[in-house]
Amino acid sequence: MDRAIPVAGSEEIDLYMRTYYSLLRSSGPIRVKAMEETHGAMNSSLHSRATEIYPDIGAFTYAYLRLPPIIVQTHEIILGQSEEVFERRGHTRVDRWELTEAPARRRKMFYKEGVLAAFIASVSDIDDLIPIVVTFQIEWNKMHHLLKDPSILELLKSAITEQQPLTDESQRIIREILSLGEGQWEQLHRLFGSELTGILLRMAQQEMDLLITLLASSLTDYKRATQGWWDTIATHADGVFLRYRPVYFVSSNMHSIVNLLSGYAREQESKLAAFLKEHNPETLWDDYARLMAEEQHPQRYNLLYYALKYYRQIEPDITPQRTWESQGGIQQIENPLYLDVAAQVIELNRLVPDRFDSRLQIDGLERLQRSNALIFNVDYPLGMAAYQLLSQVTSSVGAIRGVYIIGKAATLNGRVGDVMIPNVIYDEHSQNTFLFRNVFTASQLSPYLLSNTVFDNQKAVTVRGTLLQNREFMGLFYKEGYTDIEMEGGPYLSAVYENIYPKRYPVNEIVNLFINARYDIGILHYASDTPYSKRQALLSESLSYRGVDATYACSIAVLRRIFEMELAHMGRVGSE
Repeated sequence: MDRAIPVAGSEEIDLYMRTYYSLLRSSGPIRVKAMEETHGAMNSSLHSRATEIYPDIGAFTYAYLRLPPIIVQTHEIILGQSEEVFERRGHTRVDRWELTEAPARRRKMFYKEGVLAAFIASVSDIDDLIPIVVTFQIEWNKMHHLLKDPSILELLKSAITEQQPLTDESQRIIREILSLGEGQWEQLHRLFGSELTGILLRMAQQEMDLLITLLASSLTDYKRATQGWWDTIATHADGVFLRYRPVYFVSSNMHSIVNLLSGYAREQESKLAAFLKEHNPETLWDDYARLMAEEQHPQRYNLLYYALKYYRQIEPDITPQRTWESQGGIQQIENPLYLDVAAQVIELNRLVPDRFDSRLQIDGLERLQRSNALIFNVDYPLGMAAYQLLSQVTSSVGAIRGVYIIGKAATLNGRVGDVMIPNVIYDEHSQNTFLFRNVFTASQLSPYLLSNTVFDNQKAVTVRGTLLQNREFMGLFYKEGYTDIEMEGGPYLSAVYENIYPKRYPVNEIVNLFINARYDIGILHYASDTPYSKRQALLSESLSYRGVDATYACSIAVLRRIFEMELAHMGRVGSE
């Protein structure tokens, strides 16, 4: 039954992908306009109003947040895997251009004189970036055509000249022209803040006509970039002897594992509490004051970990924190060359159990001082970059003792913040259905998930891109019992397969990893999207503090499992 699932879910999505890959083979730049028709025809769930006259503010917001703000001044986007690729095509030292970032997507990007250089780690970056850029241009140009009336131009210019916000009457006029409800108008306000009038004027004056150039597309170029990433990490971690030590591989984020192990946020609680009281971001002080009445309430620690992110905005000197972490065996490699995937190398024998979050305490932790194993944690990559990174790691370290994946996903039947634990994953990249024993069950997470639900024995589908889905696509999988939609599980399992078997991963097969898997495989997804629910909420809101509960529940479960497995391994070795 699983093998009968179509590769992409609909002919329209297939056609769209064939179109942009065909166009990107061109040696010169291509116009984004050439992809707009097939983009609209696929009827993406996240951009279902692409062909309508009036703007889809939810889709526009989704795309804009995944591009750097400088996109409004950009006329060409160039894609390459490494500095060498850019240099071969005449773009020298792009790393010295202006560094620019997208609020909701990690990708190395640099800007110079209307040209945006984006580093891509795998084909998944193309499947992610192209639909985002097309969505942005379609929606920008809808608003351009509606706002370019001379009277609207004059209204906006007058507000800019007088350095005054738009009057209520001016806002009403613009809202009516764009056919926006109050909620959509507020969404634009949140998106652009005080820059809204200037952005609307730029929209009215400028039609977007972006060009895209793919500088190189060979598998060799992607492999070179991954090798360069690893060489950077190995150099930074030279004293740890990565090549000779066993590793527990974790793909999660750069904060939760370290916060739980280092104890730094709890050590700085008085400073963080004073900061929350003064600034109260996301009204977190109200929550903190309530939780203080329950001193041992675990949510209090989660809140402190989250508050540390905001505290860094007023106290950016991170040196004391890094020194504290280093003393406890935690090394941060935050900006490796080539790929925008940070890493942490954690030596189990140098950890300080007294600093651990109380939820990590288990019997025998003091014995870890005799362990030679490491935790190698990466900031979760996008799509096929996961396959490339894990393949590189498995071929470059002493041995793998476990692979643990924590990532975001869309859920078709849960709520934002719920956790899904799959034991079946259909992978759109390889067209394989992976069957595996997930070492985690609901009972291992439920004690730490205070306000949401855990669903185990789930079926997940790894998609090529968030916008490369429509209701037909999701409906087909939902009928087959797939309720967990994500982007990394399949590629990671392809890398696990090649680490277990003496051949490349297969294509379009049912792959049973129960049989020969000689180490832990643990995959946890927490829901950030509910695409069958209110679509505007999906597109316009970040997970923010709502995701902290699930993030830390997953991270606690992973760390407890690693400690238990390592202590058991040490016991077996000691008894031999």
